This record gives sequence, C-alpha cells and structure tokens, in this order.
Amino acid sequence: MTSEAEASDRGLAVQAATGDDRAFGRLVGRHKDRLYRLLRRYTADSDEAYEAVHEAFIAAWGALHRYDSERPFGAWLTTIAINKARDRGRRAAVRRMIFGPFSAEGSDVARAADPAKPADDVVIEDQEARRLEMAIARLPAPLKAPLLLTAFDGCSQLEAGEILGVSAKTIETRVYRARKLLAAQLRAGDPCSVG
Repeated sequence: MTSEAEASDRGLAVQAATGDDRAFGRLVGRHKDRLYRLLRRYTADSDEAYEAVHEAFIAAWGALHRYDSERPFGAWLTTIAINKARDRGRRAAVRRMIFGPFSAEGSDVARAADPAKPADDVVIEDQEARRLEMAIARLPAPLKAPLLLTAFDGCSQLEAGEILGVSAKTIETRVYRARKLLAAQLRAGDPCSVG
C-alpha cells in the first residue's frame, strides 16, 4: 500500500474512532477483499474466511480507540483478522475433538474453467490446488501466517514481522520452515498430517 493510501487510512481511522461510521465503511471497502483473500488461504474455507473477516471488522470497530495512528491501519487490521481466523480454528478444533472429524468436501474452491483445456486437466489442476490449499490451512499458525503474508499478500518480511509482532529474521525462518514442511507433505501426498 502506498504511503498516501496509508495516510488516508489513518485519517479515516481517526475519524471513525470519533464515531464516523461512513469513514469506517470506507475502510471496510478498502480492505475487505484483501483480508478475505488472505483468510481464504489461511482457513481453506470460504465460509470460515468470510465469518473471520466479518468478526475482524466488528472487533476493529470496537477497538478503534486503541488504534495507534503511527502504525499502518492495514497492518493493524490484518493482525486482528489473523487472530480472528486463529480463534475460529481453535474453536473448530475443539468441536472436532468433541464431535469427531468433519468433512472438508463442503468447502468450495471457485475456479473458472478454461474451455481450451481438456476436462481431465482442469480436474487434476483443481485437485492439486485443493491439496495445496488444505496443506497450507493445516500448517501450524506460527508458520502459516508468515507464509501467507509474504507469498500471497505481498508483504515484505519486515511488514509481516510488524503485523505478527516478530522480527523480519523470524519471518524469514518461519517462511523457510513452512515451505519445507509444505513440500514434504505434498511429496508424501498427505496434507492431512501437516501440523
């Protein structure tokens, strides 16, 4: 995000903290798609991602009085969103322990079909993408968030470190470990055993 957009976000956040819901609505409009894409990859479930983004905006609205305008608003909001996704994941893990495993078949992976490709190729690509998606979703949280922020959300290691409250070197190490773990799991053909 450009420094101009960050300054605009900061200004809108300060306005929203005074109760200006239209300013907050503009912030939601600016960040909802990016957060959804990030959490979609984090959870591997579109409904879970949608709910986590929704919860993140509710939490951000309630916590605007604690927002430090010296910090980029997008980073602050991303931190909240990742925490909401983690919370939802922990609650789901407890439900699975109590009620047994759930089927991930209900999760959707929306992909546009390429009419030039044979149907078998499209199916194989979808299966491979789904395997990767599930493997990423099952990475331990300390590895998953740095990988998604740097590889998919376009954050630098320094930016990812600021969002997650760790050093850039820690991000570098965690991304390396995440990639190594993903590669091993995908080679083994069993993303279900990640984490």
